[in-house]
Amino acid sequence: MASATGDDGDGVNLNFLPLLRTLARGAAVTLGGIFSVVTISSTAITLFTQHTQHQFGSPSSCIKKKNTSLCDACRGKGFYMCKLCKGNATIEWSPLYDPVFINPCLCPTCDGHRIQRCLNCIGTGYI
Repeated sequence: MASATGDDGDGVNLNFLPLLRTLARGAAVTLGGIFSVVTISSTAITLFTQHTQHQFGSPSSCIKKKNTSLCDACRGKGFYMCKLCKGNATIEWSPLYDPVFINPCLCPTCDGHRIQRCLNCIGTGYI
């Protein structure tokens, strides 16, 4: 017959209480770490997006300002045709000075989109 101490009759005394404490402590540390990482990263993302909105401003906030005018470089659109590839999305490139073969490569300025953000107004369309 088994006693209250956990002796099952074979002479093996198993005490589960320290094992359960260790398991609970490990689970608490793991869950606390996950919660901390999620909280810190979501706070950082929120603060970063608010900072960039205030730094660059949205087009609607630029319109509300009294001293704004349309950007002359992009004519108020915020984008213009890529100056490197001239709207072709590829450039001809070769690593050699006097090339035998010229490779068409994706334009590094516009990434193949054929337009680039205006550097004068940072894409807002207003100065």
